[in-house]
Amino acid sequence: METRQDEYVDSKGLVLVVEDERPIADLVRLYLTRDGFGVHVEHDGAAGLAAARRVRPVACILDIALPGLEGTEICRRMRADGDWTPVIFLTARDDEVDRILGLELGADDYVTKPFSPRELVARVKALLRRAAGPDSGERVRVLGPLTLDPGRRLVTVDGTPLSLTPTEFDLLGHLLGRPGRVFTREELLASVWGYASHAGTRTVDVHVAQVRAKLGDAAGLIRTVRGVGYTADA
Repeated sequence: METRQDEYVDSKGLVLVVEDERPIADLVRLYLTRDGFGVHVEHDGAAGLAAARRVRPVACILDIALPGLEGTEICRRMRADGDWTPVIFLTARDDEVDRILGLELGADDYVTKPFSPRELVARVKALLRRAAGPDSGERVRVLGPLTLDPGRRLVTVDGTPLSLTPTEFDLLGHLLGRPGRVFTREELLASVWGYASHAGTRTVDVHVAQVRAKLGDAAGLIRTVRGVGYTADA
């Protein structure tokens, strides 16, 4: 493994970048370090997975088409290990099937090449703000057997904790913030992801499906309003 002078952790934390195209990896590293992040770069999937387990990054940027292990497999194994570090896929694949697969495996965001490095950094920062949680004064939300504690970033069903990605947590929290109100997919994109113009509404559908799967018997609390969007209602 290479020794990198920019591998350090400051107040913004360390971001793991796994990208086999070195010019792209260098560009991403440059913009992240300019913004105050520490950066660790790997160029193949096996090394990337080992680094994710070893360096404990605050976020991961994973290419999909990597030598050895693909980025989707890195993400799958992280989630199987109980590691819910925020993950952004960075890839040339713009096919909806690939995008949905990545989200279903537990990724939080998906950026296609060519991309704006400034936008990528902005997405990392937005994701970390969501993962950090709200101000401690935000109230606990309860709906039937479901409890969401924003301050502790904790969701329980009948007292049993659930493992949610930061995006899944914020999506559920937004719905529970106003029980009974129907949110359109566009509203959810703008409020939860923060960049509706850059994401398709299918992204919302996939994340709602993932949240429902984790809610188990409480999945019925999240209802689909055909032709409109979603609501949380007992």
